[in-house]
Amino acid sequence: MKRAMSKGREYCLIVEGAYLTESEAEHALRDPFIEDWVEQTGRFRIHNMGDIEVAPGVALGLLGVRRLDDRLFEIASNDPERPLTEQKARGVREALLRQDMFDEISVEPREEDEEEFD
Repeated sequence: MKRAMSKGREYCLIVEGAYLTESEAEHALRDPFIEDWVEQTGRFRIHNMGDIEVAPGVALGLLGVRRLDDRLFEIASNDPERPLTEQKARGVREALLRQDMFDEISVEPREEDEEEFD
């Protein structure tokens, strides 16, 4: 299925880390932001994923993780109506660099025929 692209090209992050599964990489992505949220608010509920801002205009709940290869994962928007622009992807990259959960992080254009996240 093609993504709705009204504002240019969609971008994603390609990350490398010592994670064996999508679930492990997803926890590495989310845990530091959830911990920060709990420190700020005193509690966390799953519906807060849409409230936790990773970068300007990018909520934690918007991001999905997909395994590409051993230790290699793609992080992209899981909402076809709100794809990551290059600027937003770079903002997410900066936030992930601060969290230091992945060894390598790059921003790349996303292929138009990429699989949708579940």
